Amino acid sequence: MIAAVVVAAGKGVRMGGPLPKQFLPLRGMPLVCHSLSAMARHVDAIVLVAAQQDIAYCRNEVLTRVDLPVPIDVVAGGQERQDSVYRGLCAVASQADLVLIHDAVRPFVPEHALTNAIRQAQETGACILGIPAIDTLKQVRDGRIEGTLQREVVWQAQTPQVFRTDRIVEAHRQAIRDGIIGTDDAALLERMGHPVAIVYGSRFNLKITTPEDFWIAEALFDLAHER
Repeated sequence: MIAAVVVAAGKGVRMGGPLPKQFLPLRGMPLVCHSLSAMARHVDAIVLVAAQQDIAYCRNEVLTRVDLPVPIDVVAGGQERQDSVYRGLCAVASQADLVLIHDAVRPFVPEHALTNAIRQAQETGACILGIPAIDTLKQVRDGRIEGTLQREVVWQAQTPQVFRTDRIVEAHRQAIRDGIIGTDDAALLERMGHPVAIVYGSRFNLKITTPEDFWIAEALFDLAHER
């Protein structure tokens, strides 16, 4: 069985609106619904992780707006994103062999990239989506450049990130024991010495964080539906 954990517990304060960004309407449908639909085409079950105060809203106002072909459960998240992911993992750990962990605010996941990541994770145990860096990258501290990174070996991580469920659950438990907060879920596996593959995602697979990102998302949505 393959499951997805979709993380929608963030406050979305940088968007500045009355709703967390994951619930803002993108061309008539809550943003998170687009992400849920993308996952539903590749998994057997979904767990949506939301803030405790948003659970009723998700059930009554969000999930009623989208017709998903797989069962979906809503669970309460934690203080940090990592806490929320772990709670989602606990909800699927006894059933799923493979789990996709996805940000609710990435609505444009390409089908072929998802398929490639799942296939790779089935073979190796862990795979994430990403894109190679195209800009020159500077290492900066206190407003001063300390060095220039080798762009050729740097990728920008995306979601979904796909893992063997037992491995990523153990990685999260080890992080809890050690008091570690990773920058993403793959980092928790990396620190344990497990190899993590990466496959090309898409430059359109943006994470919607700011009002500018939302304007880009609307343009991308319109462009896709004009074709």
